[in-house]
Amino acid sequence: MESTQLPYARSFRDLIVYQKQRQLAREVFQTTKSFPADEKFALTDQLRHSSRSVGGQIAGAWAKRRYEKHFISKLTDADGEQMETQHWLESTLNCGYSPREACIRLIASCEEIGRMPGSMMESASFCGDLSAMKEEPSEYFCSLTNSLTAED
Repeated sequence: MESTQLPYARSFRDLIVYQKQRQLAREVFQTTKSFPADEKFALTDQLRHSSRSVGGQIAGAWAKRRYEKHFISKLTDADGEQMETQHWLESTLNCGYSPREACIRLIASCEEIGRMPGSMMESASFCGDLSAMKEEPSEYFCSLTNSLTAED
């Protein structure tokens, strides 16, 4: 997929890390099609799940981007999922289910994807002007607080 040069991302789908993850998940799916049937509910499911979960965590991080701690937590989870994917790819290699070159290439993709959440955590400028998203305290909460203290 060709990357677009945006001043900021409008959606998680605009994020290069998300686009790369989608490609990785497709490649993992194709790779696991040739796994033995007795691995269907073991290695195949684990590898497919972890590779797809990276994107889900990135999408979730995008939704939580206005809350720094939640944003970082979700990106950390995405990084953990890509590391889990690396583990399952190494298991695939150890079991002889995929050619060494294919596994090494997929692991390199995981490592590239894994570097991106760290950069995202350090600079949220790709999210646009987050100050525009910050809400002022609601009058309801202010008046409720004032009424509770006034009754004391």
